[in-house]
Amino acid sequence: MTITPKSIKLLWSGAAGHCSFEGCHERLCHPEAQGAAPYTLGEMAHIRGDKPGANRHDSSQTQAERDDYANLILLCPTHHTLIDKEQNEGVYTVDILLTMKQAHEAKVIARMAADTEPDRVTLSKQILTLIEENYQVWLTYGPMSDAARKEPHNEAVHAIWTSERLSTIVPNNRTISAMLLKHRKVFESEEQAAISAFLLHARSYERWVNDEISYAAVRRFPQEFADTIRKIAHGGV
Repeated sequence: MTITPKSIKLLWSGAAGHCSFEGCHERLCHPEAQGAAPYTLGEMAHIRGDKPGANRHDSSQTQAERDDYANLILLCPTHHTLIDKEQNEGVYTVDILLTMKQAHEAKVIARMAADTEPDRVTLSKQILTLIEENYQVWLTYGPMSDAARKEPHNEAVHAIWTSERLSTIVPNNRTISAMLLKHRKVFESEEQAAISAFLLHARSYERWVNDEISYAAVRRFPQEFADTIRKIAHGGV
């Protein structure tokens, strides 16, 4: 099994062609200059090691899962080598690398969003896409999914849900929150309460994912926010 073109595109586009290691951001694509041909430095590193004995290897994964976008992080050669050194396995854990990837990709999205001033319909359509993606993840892998109900004590199923929270839901919540905070003024006064409810949900959910608070303290996802955004995105219908 090899990394698919789809995963390659997702990885490079999500990282915007820069190293995802915290504090690095080295550009990994270089155009032709001074007679030198264009070249790339980027290395698609496995978060959970590719082979037995490799750092963070998970024997429960299939090869397809190992080579999937969700298990890859784009790095420069220096940091790829660093995370895969045997003595660093306890330093660069799966959770640490997933967090780095998510934070980097969230910054990429935030920088792109900062360059435009969308109207409320366009903004709501962008937000709705992320809401729907989060919902599908919850529906497919969450505690109420068919897989979780059939095998409530299956560690592999729980691991997928944990990974999806980190790789999809939390980054999407961060992106939605950034968009709302930057462009909140485009929404009507009667829509502000739903926005505040979502912002509180996103903050508390991420704190729970990071083991800072108990699940009981998480502000549940406000359905009124999804309904509001969906109505605006569909032209008020």
